[in-house]
Amino acid sequence: MSGLKHLFTPWRMKFIKEGKQTSGCVLCHLVTQQDGPENLVLYRSTHTYVVMNKFPYNTGHIMVVPFVHGSDVTSLSPEVMQEMMLHAQKMMQVLTQTHQPEGFNMGVNVGRAGGAGIPDHLHFHVVPRWTGDTNFMPLFSQTRVLPETVEQTYQRIKQALSS
Repeated sequence: MSGLKHLFTPWRMKFIKEGKQTSGCVLCHLVTQQDGPENLVLYRSTHTYVVMNKFPYNTGHIMVVPFVHGSDVTSLSPEVMQEMMLHAQKMMQVLTQTHQPEGFNMGVNVGRAGGAGIPDHLHFHVVPRWTGDTNFMPLFSQTRVLPETVEQTYQRIKQALSS
């Protein structure tokens, strides 16, 4: 039988070893750092910032994060909610330019039971999608297959934001 013998995904080992070991809130910690490819922060505004997901569901997975720490969407001000949606809209435009997705998933996972990987700090996901991007790999081996590294995606999006 011929076919795929090995799947090389070096970023998965970092997630396995380091992904859950951050003390405190990783999203609050990002606010204290300078933006760049090291922390994958793309830009900041008055109430929110935009960051690449370090362990993405798909290539180009973006998170829009309010500066305020908390998990209750009902406690966010209208200004914060509006800015989150405006940044999600902007990132959909940029991702369409840089990656030509066929669709998007957008949403908020509230609480651990709601699927939040970081349940204590609300954040909005923007995930580009392509026909056939969900295949047997995530279903059977809990592995995502991405065509480029997160750092390469960051550079493409950052360049598009600058132009």
